[in-house]
Amino acid sequence: MKTLQKGFTLIELMIVVAIIGILAAIAIPAYQDYTIRAQVSEGLTLASDVKAGIAEYSAQVGDWPITLREAGLGSAILTDKQGRYVQSLAVDPAGGTMIITYGRDANDRIQGSTLGMQPFANRNGDVVWRCGASNAPVAPATATMGNTTSAASPGLTTLSDKHMPASCRAGFGGS
Repeated sequence: MKTLQKGFTLIELMIVVAIIGILAAIAIPAYQDYTIRAQVSEGLTLASDVKAGIAEYSAQVGDWPITLREAGLGSAILTDKQGRYVQSLAVDPAGGTMIITYGRDANDRIQGSTLGMQPFANRNGDVVWRCGASNAPVAPATATMGNTTSAASPGLTTLSDKHMPASCRAGFGGS
């Protein structure tokens, strides 16, 4: 009499479970980094109108603003510019440089971390930005305008390189 084999053997099931475990060990950290980068991008979105305000202020006054109010955003209170993951957005008193602080519902890895965005003026008077640890724009762009020099962005950034957008990472930019 012939017997038919039905189902999988224990060895086959153990191999499948091991493969799933290996894939999960790789995929979960990669997905967490992806979600953190998405949270960081919220700060850049919130900063877009501040960037425009800083550029407008510098074009009219010939110097960098030192508060959000001077940048045309109506208030100097840090928490007036918040998001789901952004705790505050401020303009550094040294002039022009934006500081985005992450908190609220942000991942624990970026709680309290900051991302600096430093303005530079090119020879046409246009404002170009240095984000995080990226390279400064090439000469003759300068961080000095009027009597104020904007604070260096890398010194104000505490986010890990892997959590920043590619344009904010070390070695990027300089154009």
